[in-house]
Amino acid sequence: MATRDTGGQSQSGKSRRDEEEEVVAPEVNPETAERVEQLGEDVDDLLDEIDSVLEENAEEFVRGYVQKGGQ
Repeated sequence: MATRDTGGQSQSGKSRRDEEEEVVAPEVNPETAERVEQLGEDVDDLLDEIDSVLEENAEEFVRGYVQKGGQ
């Protein structure tokens, strides 16, 4: 039985009207927003610390991965 190639496009079953509906953002709990902000700050601090360590030890870090004698 032969099948018809549709060129990789498929119909999703949604009409144009469904795609144009507005998306309403849910209300955000102030405590949750504060917690998310604090976690974001903590992650930023951790990334800054990692960056500073890599800057200080960059040369040693790279030398540790250089292959020696065809290894």
